[in-house]
Amino acid sequence: MQRLTEQILAHAERLPEGTPLTAKGLLHLGSRAGVDQALSRLAERGQLIRAGRGLYLRPVTSRFGTRAPSVEQTVEALAMQRGEVIVPNGAAAANDLGLTTQVPIRSVYLTSGRSRTMSLGKQIVELRHAPRWQLALADKPAGQAVRALAWLGPEKADLALNALKRKLPPAAFMELVTAAPQFPAWLARSVSKAAHG
Repeated sequence: MQRLTEQILAHAERLPEGTPLTAKGLLHLGSRAGVDQALSRLAERGQLIRAGRGLYLRPVTSRFGTRAPSVEQTVEALAMQRGEVIVPNGAAAANDLGLTTQVPIRSVYLTSGRSRTMSLGKQIVELRHAPRWQLALADKPAGQAVRALAWLGPEKADLALNALKRKLPPAAFMELVTAAPQFPAWLARSVSKAAHG
């Protein structure tokens, strides 16, 4: 069993920061039960961080001590590994675009996968399942605008779209207009109004 834990650690050290480890991805090293036990043992010893059910991360060690990997890198690696779309939520998008001064205190991401939480050290990251239209333009500026508008809601959409028309590059705004048919009626109407206004 000692050899398996060493193999898992050696494998984890070859991966980029924030890349999640799962038992399924380590079956080339041993049986499912053996890999599960080894991962659990490594987490108990603090050599791996248990981020969620069946999800482990290698802590980052520096001269200042040990810390969890960055949220952004972990979310990006998880999206690639699982084939999911994972993007910052509407509140973060609205803040980035200057549509609100509120700074989100919690890390919330929207995902095409199931809703769940991850623990990265003391930080809890929430992944919320989102409708396809909110993930349509993924990490493009137009996609960020869609999520911000969804978060702001129908009451503030027209005003926000006027600001976005000035802020976004013309090509990004056109992407938003082109994608409008897949949005809910209230948002499609606001986008159309802004495009022709």
